[in-house]
Amino acid sequence: MRSAGFCKNSSVSSILTIFTVLITLSYPLAVWLAEGRVEPRLMAGLLMLAGLTRFPGLPFDHATRWWLSAISVLVIAAIWANGALPLKLYPVLLNGALLAMFAYSLLAPPTVVERLARLREPDLPPGAIPYTRRVTQVWCGFFVINGCTALLTALYASSALWWFYNGFVAYLLIGLLFAGEYCVRRRFKRRLHG
Repeated sequence: MRSAGFCKNSSVSSILTIFTVLITLSYPLAVWLAEGRVEPRLMAGLLMLAGLTRFPGLPFDHATRWWLSAISVLVIAAIWANGALPLKLYPVLLNGALLAMFAYSLLAPPTVVERLARLREPDLPPGAIPYTRRVTQVWCGFFVINGCTALLTALYASSALWWFYNGFVAYLLIGLLFAGEYCVRRRFKRRLHG
């Protein structure tokens, strides 16, 4: 009986994760396509949905309250001003939240990357801890650069360029960073165990 409940919770969690990914990936394209066709105040509902899909996986703590407050400010601004800028600031907010989470884990270890590594390898060798710390720092640098670029495209670029960067290039860069880190990690593991 317990395993059936776990399986059901796991299925719900998987569906919610897929839904979150789909909303996140389609958000920039939807905002761009809606421009001039749908009032920004109506698109605020999509912004709220994008923000709230991340909520179920988060513990209700100070960081979650900050996230909900920030999303609420963007939604209220989009409704009140009926402008696209608050909608375009969502990627900036997302990068800022990820930067805060990764940077905080550097100050209060274990780092985010170490926690993720321990999910696959619970007995992580002590020599791997500095590596996970370095990878966390690299991701922090990425979130700073990506967040600043997202801000510049929101403030100064055309909507098409904003969508192209935030809906395509940013994800391509994330994929390249994951792939690059994976290659470096394999070499690091061979050196560590060899």
